[in-house]
Amino acid sequence: MKNLQLPEDKTILKDKVILVTGAGDGIGRQAALTFAKYGATVILLGKTVKKLESIYDEIVELGAPQPAIIPLDMKGATVKNYQDMALTIIDQFGRLDGLLNNASILNSLNPIEHINEETFDKVMKVNFKATFFLTQSLIPALKLSKSPSVLFTSSSVGKQGRAFWGEYAFSKFATEGLMQTMADEYEHIGMRVNAINPGATKTRMRAKAYPGEDANKLKTPEQIMPAYVHLMSDESIGICGQSIDL
Repeated sequence: MKNLQLPEDKTILKDKVILVTGAGDGIGRQAALTFAKYGATVILLGKTVKKLESIYDEIVELGAPQPAIIPLDMKGATVKNYQDMALTIIDQFGRLDGLLNNASILNSLNPIEHINEETFDKVMKVNFKATFFLTQSLIPALKLSKSPSVLFTSSSVGKQGRAFWGEYAFSKFATEGLMQTMADEYEHIGMRVNAINPGATKTRMRAKAYPGEDANKLKTPEQIMPAYVHLMSDESIGICGQSIDL
């Protein structure tokens, strides 16, 4: 998938409804913008309303389908919040064709001996528990799509443990397990469930993890978008249960 290019067909995501978590910044923001450019109606979920409004305006200025905004902080959201959200999506859009679970938090890097309950719970809540219950709540909406695609965001430290990455690594190992389990359960109905590891990308989270790194040597969120568009489009039908490294 490394040699993919953005498709010339600007309607490859036309009429698709795609929800992006963490849509206000970084990879999520770029994904939302790119999906819209290719014809999708994008639902922008994030905790900072000002950031969501900014990307909303940018999408509208492109002449792309009008997006929707869901301001929601996944650190404090409840299962009921996600269930109500799913019912609203079905009511307003009739279905959900794609879900990009992009929202994650890093916290600080610490040895296992220094991990405390508060930071453990915070990271696991956003990166795994909230992601799980949000996804679970949206399954009925995804089932109403002809070819639904669910994409989880993984990491190299979610496949091979690395010293000091603690809660973040644990959460990504759990995410890989969720992806595999869900793929096995729903592939028979045509639901594609995959995970994507963006790799070293120029984002604020990357800068926090590697403060001394030369960010100009990293790929940008825009440069990894071909894989995201491909996995959300019907061109990826048949790809399921895969953990894809970019």
